[in-house]
Formats: sequence, structure tokens, C-alpha cells
Amino acid sequence: MDRLKQIETFAAVATKGSLTAAARAEGVAPAVIGRRIDALEERLGVKLLVRTTRKISLTHEGSAFLEDGQRVLADLANAEASVSAGGVKASGHLRITAPAGFGRRHVAPLVPGFIAQHPDVSLSLNLSDRVVDIVNEGYDCAVRVGDLPDSSLVSVRLADNRRLCVATPAYLKRAGTPKTPAELSQHHCLTLSSDASQTRGWAFVVDGEVTHLRPSGRLDCSDGQVLHDWCLGGLGIAWRSTWEVESEIAAGRLVAVLEDFAAPPNGIYAVFPQRKHLPLRVRLWIDFIKHSYGDPGYWSRPAAAPGQEPQTG
Repeated sequence: MDRLKQIETFAAVATKGSLTAAARAEGVAPAVIGRRIDALEERLGVKLLVRTTRKISLTHEGSAFLEDGQRVLADLANAEASVSAGGVKASGHLRITAPAGFGRRHVAPLVPGFIAQHPDVSLSLNLSDRVVDIVNEGYDCAVRVGDLPDSSLVSVRLADNRRLCVATPAYLKRAGTPKTPAELSQHHCLTLSSDASQTRGWAFVVDGEVTHLRPSGRLDCSDGQVLHDWCLGGLGIAWRSTWEVESEIAAGRLVAVLEDFAAPPNGIYAVFPQRKHLPLRVRLWIDFIKHSYGDPGYWSRPAAAPGQEPQTG
């Protein structure tokens, strides 16, 4: 008996709640459905369904097998659709997560374009600055910025990210431009407060070695967006990621200083659970954002306003 047909039958029985309903939908006798289920359970060596005269319920093994079986059937349907339609066609629900600040600027604005290309895909976006456990919390993909810890997750590098010291032209005209990291002690530095991340301080390459400094200033905050806003207000020098400030540098609103001392870039990654067959919608999402970030002009464009798609071309 065809293994795939057995899985399709099992999924139909589990979702419809009875052999009779599954048989009616397929146009066969209930006994045919029962034989397929018996053959599947015998082949697997476990009970998947508990059948009584009143109802059918899933065993623990049945619940686990149903989830995997439905994923296999969905992947097969996507593959067939991509061939029969003459192009790539994805469907199903996509759950993604990203850091809050980065996600607002560089993930959420891309979602409308992706959904427009793949109208049969629905999407949930979680923005959080905690490291989400994507396996146990059921996410398909995470976008992460910075060095990745060793894990069983699979990662795809989407783009480079550097950290730069930036300030407004007005501040630099008033206070002068530092020529070396040591001269930051003579400036108002806008720093993350001690209860935030970035505990090692600002990173620079001095004499060929990466050195960390902890500049001081009159203002600090636990929120990076506030530091960004204070910097744009001319209140001092901030150490920010290029994903956050490159468009403002291109527009002349901010000026990068100490670029000769900038530390090597880290990465922006798509991270996903290790699977033998990645769902088509996940692969297409990763390809979509990688292509967007790979556009040479992407990072220097003005950030999209809420509800607007990012500028293109």
C-alpha cells in the first residue's frame, strides 16, 4: 500500500474526527479507510488512534506523527504546485522573529512585498530583544544581529553589520572631531546604561588589536533608539550599528568618525531549526530578505515609515 496514501488518510481521519467522514470525503467505504490506518500503525509499530463507537482520539504518538505528516503533505503540495503552475508557489503560515529595533526598520517593512509575491502565505512577526527559543516556541525563522552562539540551529549570513561612532555635523563643529579613540574622553558620549547589553563597551582596532573602551558622558540610556534620537539631536557621539545609521550618514544628518579604528564587522543572519526539508515558504522568505539586503543601495535608503513599503530602485 502506498505510504503517502496512508499518511493522507491518517491526516484526514484526525482532522475530520471519524473514519466515516474521511471515507465520505474520498468517496470510498469506511472499511477501506480502516485498513489503511491499520496498515500504517502496523508499519510504524505504534497506535496512532484510539477508536471507540463514539469518537476517535489521537494518542501521544499520533499527535506527534500528525504534525510531521501534515508538514510532509504541505511540502509535497508546494512542490507540485511550483511545477504545475510553472513557477514557485508557497502556502501555509510563516512564524518569524527579530530584534525589536532591527525588526521595525528592516524586517517589518519587507513583509508587505513578500506577502504580495506569495498571496497563499500568512505571516506572524514577533519583535523582541530577548533571544527567542525558536524550536520550543514554534518559530520557523529568526533574524539575528551579531555573533551567533554555537547551537544546533542553521544560519545563513544575510549581510555584514559594523558599529561606528557617529555624531551630527553641528556637534562636531561645536566640540571638534576626535582623531583617536582616546580622545573620546574629551567628548559627550551617549552610552547604554550598565543594566543593558554591550557590557564590554565600544570596540576599536588599535595597533592591530581589538580594544574595548567604556566612554563616559552626561547621558546614558538602556534603550538604543533613545541614544539614536539623542545623537540626532546633537547631544553627543554614539556608537551605533550601520543598519541603524547608514541612511542618515548618506543623507548628511550624521557623520561617521574614527572609521579608521572601526572593529571588524559582525553579521546579520537568518537562523532556523535544522531540518532535512525546509518548508518552501521559509526558503523563499530567507531568499527574499537576503536579496533585499544584498541590494547595494538598500542600507543607505531612508527608513520606511510605518505602513509604507521601503523605497526601491
